[in-house]
Amino acid sequence: MNLLTISDIEKDRIKQPADMNGNTAILLEKVGVCYRAPDERIPSIKEFAIRWVQGKIKHREFWALKDINLSIAKGETLGVIGHNGAGKSTLSKLVARVLKPTTGRIVVRGRVAPLLEFGAGFHGELTGRENVFLNGSLLGFSRREMAEKFKSIVDFAELWDFIDAPMRTYSSGMWARLGFSVATDVKPDILIIDEVLSVGDESFQRKSQARMQEFRNQGATVLLVSHNMNTVLEMCHKVAWINHGQLMEVGDPDTVVAAYRNSQV
Repeated sequence: MNLLTISDIEKDRIKQPADMNGNTAILLEKVGVCYRAPDERIPSIKEFAIRWVQGKIKHREFWALKDINLSIAKGETLGVIGHNGAGKSTLSKLVARVLKPTTGRIVVRGRVAPLLEFGAGFHGELTGRENVFLNGSLLGFSRREMAEKFKSIVDFAELWDFIDAPMRTYSSGMWARLGFSVATDVKPDILIIDEVLSVGDESFQRKSQARMQEFRNQGATVLLVSHNMNTVLEMCHKVAWINHGQLMEVGDPDTVVAAYRNSQV
């Protein structure tokens, strides 16, 4: 597979299709995300309000992502790699529709199940059982549909002894197991996984990877954000490397991971 560099993207931008074809699940065109932050540290809300009224607050712009062009085909597993703060999680939140881009556009085709962090969509004061139904409703399922899925969800998570206990009593690994079980049992068209697999124990990680392999075999699209290069190499069809908000390379996993590792030396 040919390696695509940021310079190639710049050169070929005019050649890119104006819209996604029938085999495209996710399309990002000239996407950027810009945050505005105060240029100085303000000690209190009162001081902030006074300076805001006086027009004395200066902001700086920070581009978490800039000019991203990326296409993910149906049934493809794309790994997203890069250092902490590179923009990986921002990218996954854009695809999950948690964030809107500052520039460009994103087109997503199909039902999306995001696992952006362990416990996302869960409430600590509710029981595991209540959170399963809550999370299912956020994904667009009725209570009846979730009741039919409930047993298989808890079986996979192996949490029958704790399912009626408040989630605040769960360990981080238990949160991750239940979240992953809900997200994958609902059989989404697109599954977004952002580092959550690194939280579970080794046995659960093996189960999770096996289920992700089932997703691949069934033609689901997977966006996998991870620092675990072995998982990326094993699970992904192609890899995108992001550095300081810019797309550095997209292509064959072995080639892109090697380039990323060489950049860390």
